[in-house]
Amino acid sequence: MRRNLNLTGVAMHKAVRTRTDALRRAVRRDGGMVTSEYAMGIVAAVAFALVLYKVVTSGAITAELQDVVRRALDAGV
Repeated sequence: MRRNLNLTGVAMHKAVRTRTDALRRAVRRDGGMVTSEYAMGIVAAVAFALVLYKVVTSGAITAELQDVVRRALDAGV
């Protein structure tokens, strides 16, 4: 059976509408994260923030940061 590709008027509108509706349904299926994904994202962000805080507040890093600030202030503007 051969498909008629010469669509005009109402037939063309129906064909386009059918395809766009199918595309909308396909896109709408995955609308975003579910609650459990949000929770895991928050836990991961908090864990990363905690590790970053521990690194930045460690003795060696604090001394280096203070040295950088001191050199920047002593640079003479």
